[in-house]
Amino acid sequence: MEPRIDLFTTETGARLGKRFANLGQVVARSPLPKSTQELVSLRASQINGCGWCIDMHTKEAAAAGETAVRLHLVAAWREATVFTEAERAALALAEEGTRLADAATGVSDDTWADVRKHYDDEQIAALVALVALINAANRLAVIVHQQGGSYEAGMFAEMRD
Repeated sequence: MEPRIDLFTTETGARLGKRFANLGQVVARSPLPKSTQELVSLRASQINGCGWCIDMHTKEAAAAGETAVRLHLVAAWREATVFTEAERAALALAEEGTRLADAATGVSDDTWADVRKHYDDEQIAALVALVALINAANRLAVIVHQQGGSYEAGMFAEMRD
């Protein structure tokens, strides 16, 4: 599969990329733990089949100290013992928020109650925004066939204001 277009080489794509990076920084600077941010981004990207974002968030998580075992088990988090109850709540929200078209109810009341039990309002605001942002990024990359494999941790740091 060949990439259809390199969005980053267009003026509009470059501007969008910069805005995405800036929005991502709002989440990154929030009190939501960095490890949770990367796990959520990775899980949504796996569901959406976004090789570019899986590559990016696996490498960013590893660079931030995430273990290989946890990264390998994100896709099967329900059957793994290496995630905290708070991380499980965030991963459930990521899955349900990503699979909106698959479930008439969207995010379940049980999942929301679990999220409320483990995160404060600031963290929840960041978590909800993160799920929305990663899904938008996944869609951009999947539509244009942006392939994974070439990402290097921190390579978009210069795009931020």
